[in-house]
Amino acid sequence: MPDTITLAAGWIQTGTGLGNDIKSLIFNVAIPVLCGLFVLVVGWRTKAPGPTIMAVIFAAIVWGLSANMATLKNKTTEDIVQYQGGPNAVRGDQ
Repeated sequence: MPDTITLAAGWIQTGTGLGNDIKSLIFNVAIPVLCGLFVLVVGWRTKAPGPTIMAVIFAAIVWGLSANMATLKNKTTEDIVQYQGGPNAVRGDQ
């Protein structure tokens, strides 16, 4: 029986590693490539500077947010804790 548990734990560890690799691939490669393609397609289809500039701005926002997911995750957690009456909550009713 211990062999089965060891085998299952090994498969779970392998799956977790693949999940982390795929997540890194998406955030570090796929999103920047898709942002670049978005800008190229908008620029090619419209051939106008206004929409192309807006496409660059939107792509930069998406790319920047995806690059800072760890920071955003921690910031969201801090905001929730503070909203729920955490140690840094502002108490206006006292």
